[in-house]
Amino acid sequence: MRATLPGLIGRRIALSSRGARRRLIRVAGAALAVILVAGCGTRAPVAPGGSAAPSPAQDAVVVVATTTVFADLVRQAGGTAVRVTSLVRAGGDPHTYEPTPSDVRSLAGADLVVMNGLGVDDWLKPLLAEAKRPVSALVELGPDQPGVTYLAGVGGTGSVNPHLWLNVAYAELYVKRIVAALQAAAPAKQAVLQASGEAYLARLAALDTAIRARIATLPAANRKLVSYHDAFPYFAAAYGLTIVGTVVPAPGQDPSAGQVITLIREIRASGVKAIFSEAQFNPKVEQQLAAEAGVTMVSNLYNDALGLPPVDTYEGMMRWNADRVFEALR
Repeated sequence: MRATLPGLIGRRIALSSRGARRRLIRVAGAALAVILVAGCGTRAPVAPGGSAAPSPAQDAVVVVATTTVFADLVRQAGGTAVRVTSLVRAGGDPHTYEPTPSDVRSLAGADLVVMNGLGVDDWLKPLLAEAKRPVSALVELGPDQPGVTYLAGVGGTGSVNPHLWLNVAYAELYVKRIVAALQAAAPAKQAVLQASGEAYLARLAALDTAIRARIATLPAANRKLVSYHDAFPYFAAAYGLTIVGTVVPAPGQDPSAGQVITLIREIRASGVKAIFSEAQFNPKVEQQLAAEAGVTMVSNLYNDALGLPPVDTYEGMMRWNADRVFEALR
């Protein structure tokens, strides 16, 4: 029997800490990822065409990125001229990541360190000092990007929403900043980095055009959604969608019973067709909300971290998200 709204609220009051449950789920997911990697061996990155990417050159620039999303941007932009690793594993949440001593060792051996900033991964900066890395080795992708219209963060606190990369055109700006930093770190590789960076930018421009064209075929009345948390405003603004509301203020922060009731009313009044959650979170409450409001539930979008194929590259992640949105809203 479907859970009713009073039953949903009662469950939320009875549960002591959804944030704790999410942490358990993330730990289990990370353990599963380790098992899968151990069982399959080391796998080379897969290019969009499906062929294994060439191995990095012996004199490649060593880069450490905070997340798999930014690591892939570096990998694709730099090609064989870079060797890059991510501190947060695939499927992890950078907002709640707890650094380890091995992270300090990785940073100590890096030529460049790449982060987003704007609150996503600010835990990195104390690690840089501990690893004795100069500020000049840090590439901060999010702040002070020319041509970006920054959107407000959650709750009108004056913060900036940090998820710029979910607009592919803004990810292109990230790539240009990455290529410039790589060229400064390895002047002898300027030509090869310019070529690989331009090839990747061309792919991203084509991806951006394809997503715009596909979402544009949706009926205008259908281009509305509810997201799990406030991660998709740049995606929505870029591709002509409206976010009617979010389920939680931020990961780990539960909505009140009153907020749940208000959100269901907004969903019904606006004609939203779907609620979208993210693969790294338990979707149980969102599923109950969707059932109560009578809308579709999509639980497998990606934003802060990549996953297993076909979402193991930034391009794959963006295609996946666009496909899920299109199928649910058409």
